[in-house]
Amino acid sequence: MRLLLIRHGQTPSNLKHLLDTGAPGPGLTPLGQEQAAALPEALAGEKIDALYASTLRRTQLTAAPLAAATGLEVRIRDGIRELIAGDLEMRGDDEAAALYLDTAFAWSGGDTERRMPGGETGVEALGRFDAVVADAAATGVETVAMVSHGAAIRMWVAARAANVDVAYSAGHPLANTGVVILEGSPDKGWHALVWEGRPLGPEGDSPEDSGPAGEATVPAA
Repeated sequence: MRLLLIRHGQTPSNLKHLLDTGAPGPGLTPLGQEQAAALPEALAGEKIDALYASTLRRTQLTAAPLAAATGLEVRIRDGIRELIAGDLEMRGDDEAAALYLDTAFAWSGGDTERRMPGGETGVEALGRFDAVVADAAATGVETVAMVSHGAAIRMWVAARAANVDVAYSAGHPLANTGVVILEGSPDKGWHALVWEGRPLGPEGDSPEDSGPAGEATVPAA
């Protein structure tokens, strides 16, 4: 299966650097709406067979133009929502952001029993994301697009893609409406092909990493 993991468009909380993970969450900024509207053209080369979004409002708004362009129904799944911030919710300071990402990438590295302060464990976060991917794979379609969230995507890819480690994922933030493309299956495992326009090799290396940075699939703030 070909799996496209797409981060949602820009939100007001993104501009304030807030850990805003509660439901239903904010909508999109005007720029975020433009980013969402640009997705169908940016992904015109992909024959998307199924389209998913999380239960948070921003992903559904981002998926709407893709749904209109493809004629697909958006399948709403809670499992691909953002990593729940718990006690760090709505904080925007560097200490909170660092603790949040350190916990997420600890899960990617195998410390899945660690708990986000006041929130979920890695077992729970990976389990819910895995379940949605398995559900999509079970449909038998060739290409699936999932509109999800930056930390959730980076954490899951670092944990599940054989050629992307924690260092790579931690060092490559995902811009709004940035896309990570993978190929594989829940049974055989996953291989990341492209990270925001950067083609990835067997060990996650990219020709662009040693030269000019690759362009994001859709421009973001």
